[in-house]
Amino acid sequence: MQSMQDRNEQLYYRMLAQHTHELMPIVYTPTVGQACTEFSHIYRQTPRGLYISINDLGHVREILDNWPEEDIRAIVFTDGERILGLGDLGLNGMGIPIGKLALYTACAGVHPKYCLPVTIDVGTNTQSILDDPFYMGLRQKRDRSSAYDELIDEFMNEAKTKYGPQVLLQFEDFGNTNAFRLLHKYQETHCTFNDDIQGTASVVLGGLFAAEEMTQKRLSEHTFVFMGAGEAGTGIADLIAMAITQEDPEKSIEDARRQISLVDSKGLVVASRLEELQHHKINYAHDVEPATTLIETIERVRPSVLIGVCTIAKTFNQEVCEKMAELNERPVIFALSNPTSKAECTAEEAYNWTNGRCVFASGSPFDPVTFNDQVFVPGQGNNAYVFPGIGLGVVAAGLTRVDDTIMLVAARTLADRVTQEDLATGSVYPPLSKIREVSLYIAAAVAKYGFKQGYATVDEPSSWTELCQNAMYNP
Repeated sequence: MQSMQDRNEQLYYRMLAQHTHELMPIVYTPTVGQACTEFSHIYRQTPRGLYISINDLGHVREILDNWPEEDIRAIVFTDGERILGLGDLGLNGMGIPIGKLALYTACAGVHPKYCLPVTIDVGTNTQSILDDPFYMGLRQKRDRSSAYDELIDEFMNEAKTKYGPQVLLQFEDFGNTNAFRLLHKYQETHCTFNDDIQGTASVVLGGLFAAEEMTQKRLSEHTFVFMGAGEAGTGIADLIAMAITQEDPEKSIEDARRQISLVDSKGLVVASRLEELQHHKINYAHDVEPATTLIETIERVRPSVLIGVCTIAKTFNQEVCEKMAELNERPVIFALSNPTSKAECTAEEAYNWTNGRCVFASGSPFDPVTFNDQVFVPGQGNNAYVFPGIGLGVVAAGLTRVDDTIMLVAARTLADRVTQEDLATGSVYPPLSKIREVSLYIAAAVAKYGFKQGYATVDEPSSWTELCQNAMYNP
């Protein structure tokens, strides 16, 4: 496929757009994980993005000027520290920005000439990569000095200066140490979002909205347990809490957070652990007794929704799933970790262990499952349902900010595209074959909201859908 892209880019994107369902697992998860681990071994001559190293501090603008396209509207960039569930891959993480922007084009029609993948290379702490004779990145341990922040700051500001305040800067696969603080640092001054924190949250929330008809419960009536308290887990929790307060205005954000419990590597996140907790976990450190295991947490909290973002396979074992089914008529079980080998459980396991009663979704694709003569089609909570549409909305309307409410708007719009036929098969997401249509509706909703907030740099059109449709690249 890369050879096709090198020879005929238009044909490449036409194939992706027409066969998204079949090719998504190849272009993105789970195959992109393997492509990243082997990136330096399979590197092709045709450059697909820019590489900016810590040694380039003070010269970022010169590197940006080397890119042949001047009209850049969407940048996806990573420092390679937390690639999927694979860890610190350094420069080899470039496969993620390349893959994400390919989906901007395939799933939402953002023209490839407007897209720029970037890797910020500050080293890697993975010794096997440093020892690899073919590794193309810096052969040094990850730079944790103030130079790191200086480089990120220079990149963010030079990109905004060169391409304009409406250039979308998407953080991708940064480590927990940097992801939250960098998002908070730049969210009010740049057109930026973090897909791992906010994009994942939006697509999961969309699935939960769609599941309301199956569970006969509104979002604000659920109790949540998260296995995993990193970027994805706390990002989803934050957006759920925000959505609960909008659905039930009588509840404060503190009330909403009390409906959400996080479990990390040391057990339930509780107030007695406050001194050892990372900042992003503190809001969910409730004043309850500690619990060291997931099953102990479930027995105590009695959740109706169980969400896995811990990248540890088989965490949702038979005991866990059976307990969820014991507590709920329709337990919601989302095993979201990528790639497939890191999933907390398989679709078949979830349906079998809950007697076909669970509402299931996963981060990686699973084949349909037959249980008691009923065929279930597991929904895939893929960020590709959300981030390309947000990107198209930003590009079409020239938005200069991406706030948290945009993620709620995208989630609601995604849920609205789930049909009765989808729900009848157990899926809380529309089929990937309709993803361009879904992205268009999300883009229009995002653009309309952004205009009302004063973020847009275009005049109000007669139709936001038509504006976004006209901006789409159709290979």
